[in-house]
Amino acid sequence: MRAVNLHAYRADQVRALEQSVMAVEGPDVLMQRAAAGLARSALDLLRRTRGSVYGARVVVLAGTGNNAGDALHAGARLARRGVRVTAVLALGRTHEAGLAALLAAGGMLRSADQAGLVDLGTVSRPPVDLFVDGILGIGGRAGLTGPLEGLVAVTGRWSIPVLAVDLPSGVDTDTGAVPGPAIRATRTVTFGVLKPCHLVEPARSRCGELELVDIGLEDADPDELPALRGCSYDDLAQAWPYPAADGDKYARGVVGVDTGSDTYPGAAVMSTYGAVYAGAGMVRFLGSDRPAQIIGAQLPSVVFSPGRVQAHLFGSGWGDNAAGGDTLLRAADEGLPAVVDADGLRYLPDHCPDSWLLTPHAGELARLLDVPRGEVEADPLRAVRAGAEQIGATVLLKGATQLVATPGRDLVLVARPGPSWTAQAGSGDVLGGVCAALLAAGVRPQLAGQLGASVQATAAEAHPGAIPPQELARAIGALLGDLQRRRDQLVLHR
Repeated sequence: MRAVNLHAYRADQVRALEQSVMAVEGPDVLMQRAAAGLARSALDLLRRTRGSVYGARVVVLAGTGNNAGDALHAGARLARRGVRVTAVLALGRTHEAGLAALLAAGGMLRSADQAGLVDLGTVSRPPVDLFVDGILGIGGRAGLTGPLEGLVAVTGRWSIPVLAVDLPSGVDTDTGAVPGPAIRATRTVTFGVLKPCHLVEPARSRCGELELVDIGLEDADPDELPALRGCSYDDLAQAWPYPAADGDKYARGVVGVDTGSDTYPGAAVMSTYGAVYAGAGMVRFLGSDRPAQIIGAQLPSVVFSPGRVQAHLFGSGWGDNAAGGDTLLRAADEGLPAVVDADGLRYLPDHCPDSWLLTPHAGELARLLDVPRGEVEADPLRAVRAGAEQIGATVLLKGATQLVATPGRDLVLVARPGPSWTAQAGSGDVLGGVCAALLAAGVRPQLAGQLGASVQATAAEAHPGAIPPQELARAIGALLGDLQRRRDQLVLHR
């Protein structure tokens, strides 16, 4: 992802930022800056995929809004470089000034049939080296229907690069949903700031490689705070709580783990692995006897007696736990940070302490909110914010995109994406242990959720394939050394 930062703004915020700039610099400045960046990216893609620019065939799929204007003005710049540019009006009409600029530069206007974008029954490859998707922008409706659905099929049928303008047409800007046919881009060039669809699945995967072009938006209005903030590798490296040279095990943090049961010992084992390999100074396992025996044989550094802890981990593998409600009530009264996962979510007090981090998946969050699971999956950003406000604690919503919301704060943190291999039994247990180790080290719950999910995803990315969760936990331990070295490099080069 070639973005300067990972701050994302909603569509209404982007419009406000654009208005701030246009009020000072005029209405055409932003479009020309965007077109220049888009043209540079198109030339780069053509060189990569075709080897040369002159004589390349580019089709601009133009809608009616400013995205089409950006694409058509970029097409005019390409035409002046010897590229054969054809505009296809995807919605019957388009941005007039952009089209005039393209035609004046030697570009052409054709129907879909004339451009070789024929019906779905054809087997012939269109004479195109690059598609530029300028159909819909941040104001467009998610999902493409009618004739547009045919264009989506054409762009996806052959290995022809697709350059999306701002976002792939058909995705939902603010939620990342893809409710119908949508463009799948090779690269998306977005302008000024990221939008939620660039960070949230399933839209994120449709963006392909993401490139951010500076058009002067981010500093236009300092009062416009981002709606989302992602996490880069360098962000992870700089934010992790490494042990101090003069620290001890209590400075690193002691985690009390009450997970698993005689029926489900694996959850206890996995969650303890997560806490140990995330760097906890000490882990006290306070669960039942059968998992304790397994943990003692595999992790001899774990302690099995009550004592001082700085954060708790509860819930995964509890099953039907008659003492679950009382356990969580005592912990709430104690006031220490805690992670509550899986079965523990069934025993929450009426209002949780704001020092707690809950880690539900979509189904569990739906039950907490008393809504259908599909409602959470359709708009996970709204759901995770609602969960945090209703419950009173920070919520890490696990899934393809992992989102962390905290009460009283509009900003949602987004974890680094990882490979789909991590969707396996035990991964959530390990994550709970990692997050508990971060809480014990003094990290605030929202950041702990983002860092924990990000470090697990980064370890999985470095070890692709069917790697068991406990092996990935060990990989996290090694990754922390790499992250610390990266942090040291960044400090030296400031």
